[in-house]
Amino acid sequence: MTESSSIKWRQLAKELRAKIQDGTYPPGSTLPQLKAYSRELGIHHETVRAAYKELEREGLVRTIQRKGSVVLEPPVRRRITRGVTVTRDPARGYVFPAASRPDEPWQVHGQPFRKVVPAPAEVSDRFELDPGSEVLRRRRVTSPAGEPPFQLVDTWLSPEAVESAPRIADPSPGPGGYLDRLEEAGHGPIEWEETFRIRMPDREEAKLLEIATSIPVLETTIVGTSALTGKPVEVTIRVIPGDRVELAGKLQRGDSAQWPVDPVDPPESAA
Repeated sequence: MTESSSIKWRQLAKELRAKIQDGTYPPGSTLPQLKAYSRELGIHHETVRAAYKELEREGLVRTIQRKGSVVLEPPVRRRITRGVTVTRDPARGYVFPAASRPDEPWQVHGQPFRKVVPAPAEVSDRFELDPGSEVLRRRRVTSPAGEPPFQLVDTWLSPEAVESAPRIADPSPGPGGYLDRLEEAGHGPIEWEETFRIRMPDREEAKLLEIATSIPVLETTIVGTSALTGKPVEVTIRVIPGDRVELAGKLQRGDSAQWPVDPVDPPESAA
C-alpha cells in the first residue's frame, strides 16, 4: 500500500470512528457495504477494507459473514478485586470469586448445552487422557443483565467423574449443581486451584462473545481435585474479552516491610 493510500484509509477510519462515537452508526448497525461505499467515495475498495480492518482491530466493529461490519456495543469495563475465597450460598451452592456482587442479576445468552467433544490439550493433560480424547463439556455464555456477552464458560468433567456421579451429565444436575453431585459421590471436599493467562480468541469464541478475533481475552482456569482420588475431576475455563475487565488487588506488607521501616543501609561498594 502506498503512502497516499495509507493516509486515505487512516483518514477514513478516523471519520468512521467519529461517526460510531457520535451515534451516526449505533451499536447493531452495519457500516456501508465495502464495494458500494468505495464507489460512492471514489476510492479503491482495498482502502475502505483497510479502514474497516482498523476499526475491527480497535474492537469497534465485528465482521459477520454475509452481513458485513457490524458496530459493537461499547464495552463495560469491570474492575475485579480478585480474592481467593470460595463461599457457600444456601440457595445456590458454591460461589467462586467473580466479576460481580453476589446479588447482581446475570443472564444467559443462548442455550447452555452439554456435549461429549474432543478435549483441548490442557484438559486432556489434567485428566491424564490421550490427546484428543472425548470429554463431557458443559458450555454457557453469560453476562450481567442487560449487557452483551461477558464470559464464555466451559466446564469439563472427567470420564471417571461422570461414571461415579452420573447426574453431572444431566441437563440440570439438581440443587448445588455438578459440584454438589461430585462431592455427594465421595469426591468431597474438592480443592481448587486457579490460573490466569492472556491469549487471542479462536473464531468460535469470538463469535459467541461477539468480539473481533483481534481482541485479546483473559482466560481463567479453575481445576477441582477430588479428595477421594487426588486427581482432577473438573476443569472450568472462563474466557472474558480483555477490554471488559481489569484485575485489582490490595497489596499487603510482609514481615520485613512492617512500618516503621529501618533506613536503607547499602552494602559497602567493593574496593
